[in-house]
Amino acid sequence: MSTRSNPAAATEVPRLEDKTIQPIPLNERHGKARDLFTIWFGSNIMIMTIVTGGLATTVFGLSFVPAIVGIILGNVVGGVFMALHSAQGPQLGVAQMIQTRGQFGSFGALLIVVIVVIMYVGFFAANLVFGGEAMAAVSPGISVDTGIIIIGVVSVVATIYGYRLIHAYARILSVVAGLALLLAFVWVLSVHGLPATFLDQGNFNWVGFMGTISVSALWQLAYAPYVSDYSRYMPKGTGSTPAFWASYSGCVLGTLFPMILGALVGTLAVTMSSDASNVDIVGSLGALLGPWTLAVVGIFCLGVAASNAMNLYCGVLCSLTIGQTFRPTWMPRAKTRSIGAVVLFAFALLIALFARDNFIVFYTNFLSFLMYVLVPWTAINLVDYYLLRHGDYRVEDFFKRDGGVYGRFNWVAIWSYVAGALIQVPFTSTAIYTGPLAAAMGGVDISWIVGLAVVAPLYYFSARTFRKSSEAEPIPAPVLATDLI
Repeated sequence: MSTRSNPAAATEVPRLEDKTIQPIPLNERHGKARDLFTIWFGSNIMIMTIVTGGLATTVFGLSFVPAIVGIILGNVVGGVFMALHSAQGPQLGVAQMIQTRGQFGSFGALLIVVIVVIMYVGFFAANLVFGGEAMAAVSPGISVDTGIIIIGVVSVVATIYGYRLIHAYARILSVVAGLALLLAFVWVLSVHGLPATFLDQGNFNWVGFMGTISVSALWQLAYAPYVSDYSRYMPKGTGSTPAFWASYSGCVLGTLFPMILGALVGTLAVTMSSDASNVDIVGSLGALLGPWTLAVVGIFCLGVAASNAMNLYCGVLCSLTIGQTFRPTWMPRAKTRSIGAVVLFAFALLIALFARDNFIVFYTNFLSFLMYVLVPWTAINLVDYYLLRHGDYRVEDFFKRDGGVYGRFNWVAIWSYVAGALIQVPFTSTAIYTGPLAAAMGGVDISWIVGLAVVAPLYYFSARTFRKSSEAEPIPAPVLATDLI
């Protein structure tokens, strides 16, 4: 029975979430599509989003107008993939990495899950550094290391309590952080003002422009491996279309405006710095806000804690997924999630404390790495869900050691993934390596576009050719990506 006709259903889910990676029963489903808007809108308004937007006008050297165009294009395009993953949650009721077993097999999925755990720890560490620096900048009595620990502890507590607390936290932030963001724009533009040479700073270059689009798109794509973790409790009758648009609008709007603020701050900071690549976005924002620095940056730090709680929560779910692969009868609960949260926090804390001095370099390279490994997976997952199986999976088989109808290894998906990663190499342009085709284009990196264009049709036609006859047939009323947009 749908929880929409059962008002008590929402109260059946305990405040301390007892579920982890197991399927969510229909009588414990709760919430509405608008909850997906607030969790993605509120959690994105934070320091790290602002710093990422600032890369466009500092590290990439763009002037303000092309920086904004690149930020908009990247978010609008990347948000489509993120939201298509989110729409899977109400239908299947399981975490995204559990569902990935339906494409890669029970053991084959470990390739992706391990990479995703590394991603979560990396983002967690990055959030700790930027959040700690922000707290130190606005509170002279707090050191960067102390700020890192404070934000980390808040994130661990939210992870221990789980799904409901994280959603509630994001709802509050949607209002509070949204107003703080509005105040920041008004103060910088109206009170501080823009110099006459504002639009003359920086320049247009294809390397920087494509870099800005890529980083912005990646921000959205980076949510893909866990976005349905936050929609899996939604009633099955929520519908794919409402889930898609609520997630898309929340994440794109919640990311777009903080990134634009970052680009704005970066441009103003460059006018006062001889080295644009070493501009401190957080410190510059604080200087521009004047008397509002403590309040506004402090609220953005609350956003860091919310985002980090989401990273840590899903990192723990992925870690538990790895363990459950080898022990199919093991269904961990809240206590195990709590222990996992502390362990992953410890790893991220070590990275943050020892690498924080050169973290902007690490962060930029880290974003490039994620683009190359996430793009093939997202193409395979979406093609499989929307075009091949039409949302029809045997959820119980996800938890079988032999993978049920999906097997231990789906070599079609695995080799398509490897091919997708390799095809991007010649088009790669990073500080560590530049591929020959990227070099021929003057350093312009279009690797992720090539990856999507190659992997999607490669997997689609290969899977149609080699799909096992024992697997489930599509349901009569398919869920198509085109129906959502």
